[in-house]
Amino acid sequence: MAEAPRGGEAGPVSEVIARGQDPAPEVPAAVLAAVAVAVEIDGAELLPETSIALTPGACVAVRGPNGAGKTTLLRVLAGRLRPTAGAATLFGRPLDERDDAVRRHVAAVIEPPTLYPDLTLRDHETLITAAWSGERRVDPGGGATGADDLPVWAGLGDGALERFGIAALAERFPHELSSGQRQLVSLAMTLARPCSVLLLDEPEQRLDPDRRGIVAEALLAARAAGVAVAFASHDAALVARVADAELVVGPAGAA
Repeated sequence: MAEAPRGGEAGPVSEVIARGQDPAPEVPAAVLAAVAVAVEIDGAELLPETSIALTPGACVAVRGPNGAGKTTLLRVLAGRLRPTAGAATLFGRPLDERDDAVRRHVAAVIEPPTLYPDLTLRDHETLITAAWSGERRVDPGGGATGADDLPVWAGLGDGALERFGIAALAERFPHELSSGQRQLVSLAMTLARPCSVLLLDEPEQRLDPDRRGIVAEALLAARAAGVAVAFASHDAALVARVADAELVVGPAGAA
């Protein structure tokens, strides 16, 4: 089986572990890339120098101990945090979450998304599906080759709650959910929208093994549609099932 594209390059404090056996004959161009990015605030290092390249259909698991910089890296990749060193690009353009292209192509669960207290889960799903209806492809097989193209994946749309096994909760309001159910809702609402890149911070948190399996299936479906995926995780089983490469942030072997 051909080796999947590598998800990053080893910086001075990073280690990349790629899975597969044979080298791929051709590596697609990166959709999202960060080269030697680092973040320092008030003299404190939040992210050591790190490089990563996300290609269509590939999945990189970001590993490392708490405080290593995994969440900070995801914020940089989402355009929400400007690195103090290095550069991050989407389709070759500088990342900035205010850019229409970033909002069009990049879906992320880094902090829990806002849930409206007066809307049911079905209302949330309907709102998101309607809001992104103009960004959905009519040719699911078409690829996004530039920032001005439509996202490569239409998302789960009005099937998101069903896909995450919470359709029975559709008429509940956010305050009626457990912490695990809120996590599933956060993931469902994010994967309901179209995207070309998916960034997730510990999607397995507060979920039992069966629910983590549902998350894995959803991420594999996104990958199969050509979405470039990066997620931070401490769950070795989820990483082994979904990712084709790992990027260790912090000292080598610290994950």
